[in-house]
Amino acid sequence: MAAPDLLTPENCTLLIIDHQPQMAFGVASHDRQAMKSNAVALAKSARVFKIPTILTTVETKSFSGYTYPELLAALPRCKPIERTSMNSWDSAEVRDAVKKAGRKKLLLAGLWTEVCINSCAFSAMQDGYEVYVVADACGGTSKEAHDLSMQRMIQAGVVPMTWQQTMLEWQRDWARKETYDAVIAIVQEHSGAYGMGVDYAYTMVHGAAARKA
Repeated sequence: MAAPDLLTPENCTLLIIDHQPQMAFGVASHDRQAMKSNAVALAKSARVFKIPTILTTVETKSFSGYTYPELLAALPRCKPIERTSMNSWDSAEVRDAVKKAGRKKLLLAGLWTEVCINSCAFSAMQDGYEVYVVADACGGTSKEAHDLSMQRMIQAGVVPMTWQQTMLEWQRDWARKETYDAVIAIVQEHSGAYGMGVDYAYTMVHGAAARKA
């Protein structure tokens, strides 16, 4: 098997699926607040690197509620595509948006892993896309449901990722100063202990002023 190409800002598209309150209520595989933070961090990263990004929602007014406001704020130019099908790929509007981006590497993140992510991944693969799933920006109705769904997708050729891995693969080189400050800001806000370490290094080692919340 040929080694996969690294993700770059020029070779991939991001599809964020159904990060809506009612869908999140059903998640039991992850801490919900951490999962939400991961999804927002991924969206912020995509904006920094100008990744074509598509948001989808399902049954917004009748069941699922509106996309997290923090996610919409991170992607102010993305208008969610509303659907009824559990499989986003059943929507011609979604397929057309992905096709318009013109890239064969497709990253997925959303709820639930075992339904909306699984079905979309397999359908996109059937249409020739190389699919990556950002696992920590997804969630399932149980840990078993999420884990087995990830295993099923990996067996079929889906590449598992995390949001931070994705962002740092896009950055790749700290000499890329045009995105450096924005990436570090995302790390400080969303990367837990790594972000705390960055704060410590800036203030205690390099003498920077303490960062304000």
